[in-house]
Amino acid sequence: MFQRDIMENLKRWAVKPKRKPLILRGARQVGKTSLVDEFGKNFEIYIKINLENAEHIKLFDDYVNMETLLAGIFLTKNIPRRNVPTLIFIDEIQYSPRAVMLLRYFYEEYDDIHVVAAGSLLETLIDVHISFPVGRVEYLAVRPCNFCEFLGALGKTELEKTVRELSIPSGGAVHSLIMNLFNSFTLVGGMPEIVAAYAENRDIVGLSSIYNTLLESYRDDVEKYAQNETMKHVIRYILKEGWMYVAQRITLGGFAGSAYKAREMGEAFRTLEKTMLLELVYPSTETQLPAPSEQKRAPKLFWHDVGLVNYAANIQKEVFGAKDILDAYRGEIAEQIAAQELLSHETHVSSYRKFWVRDKQGSDAEVDFVWQRDSQLIPIEVKSGHNAKLKSLHLFMDEAYHDIAVRVWSQPYSVDEVTTQKGKKFRLINLPFYYVGLLEKVLSGF
Repeated sequence: MFQRDIMENLKRWAVKPKRKPLILRGARQVGKTSLVDEFGKNFEIYIKINLENAEHIKLFDDYVNMETLLAGIFLTKNIPRRNVPTLIFIDEIQYSPRAVMLLRYFYEEYDDIHVVAAGSLLETLIDVHISFPVGRVEYLAVRPCNFCEFLGALGKTELEKTVRELSIPSGGAVHSLIMNLFNSFTLVGGMPEIVAAYAENRDIVGLSSIYNTLLESYRDDVEKYAQNETMKHVIRYILKEGWMYVAQRITLGGFAGSAYKAREMGEAFRTLEKTMLLELVYPSTETQLPAPSEQKRAPKLFWHDVGLVNYAANIQKEVFGAKDILDAYRGEIAEQIAAQELLSHETHVSSYRKFWVRDKQGSDAEVDFVWQRDSQLIPIEVKSGHNAKLKSLHLFMDEAYHDIAVRVWSQPYSVDEVTTQKGKKFRLINLPFYYVGLLEKVLSGF
């Protein structure tokens, strides 16, 4: 397994003095189980319980007290219980509501034992079927690989280090090399199994069976996601047709040419958002905090992984053939990968993205994303071209109380001083795609 950034979060959690059981959340196949298996190598005793196994579920269903439960866990795995660093991993925990409930007692009575839980369908059940021990557990979001992890998987460790340190030369061969690698990342995506296979063979065609298996697994889960027959059909429809609408503003009623009503489609999308397969990103009309999302306005649709979008929407050849990813699929793939990288380093489950629209009758001004930095809202446009053509960005900056904006593009890093038509001066950070995931670090210098 290649190195994942989130491993550092697990290590920090492990040494917390007031450590709570940790629940990993993330879409199916983002590497939760592999991550914990690797993390388990740091412990003298590592026990994995899978609650798809009826014998393992019975341990929790027959619960008498915590001492009996722990004895059963160790005996089931034929491991003697010793007073040494121990990690218990409860996988697919959603299959046992009792197991979820009992997590609180690990915290209250056995906080010397490290406990991690995960489940590929857990997100659909939160606040529905299972009562979570509020205040007795903590959460960590696991997302697809980011670009730096992709470089590490490919063995490009020096380039990875150079990117992380924001020390790419402002032009020339190194920038071109890294942009070529970023284009490959945009084509392949960040699903760990896909990244590992590509790193081994460098063969995009050979990845088709893995992409297909991942998509089929999502479709096979429909019955588990759905609360009724109608919901099952609507979710299945979204998972079939929705990939083509990436980064587009959508209308729920009649989405993708369907006959489904807004209420049915909205419920289905909310269900899929809980699985972390996609996000409906809503606009704000504010240029300063607070900036609430306008839930009555049309949202944009973003998926959890660009590689799956390319495959499912049948646009791999177009993305591969584009000289600049800003030109691929009407610029929507560039916006998807930017959105993905913006979220890739966020480990809070509640993190979400937002874009901006002008609150003026007849105006179609729109900025691709807004990023909260302390008390500021930083506008981000994913676009090439002359600075004067960034009209929506200029309108945003005319109303903003700060002087920083970001343009994501395929050219080298630079900073321009720009003046709007109203005379407002601001600094435009021209950010190459490979720095998007490091935006927080970039902005720390301003």
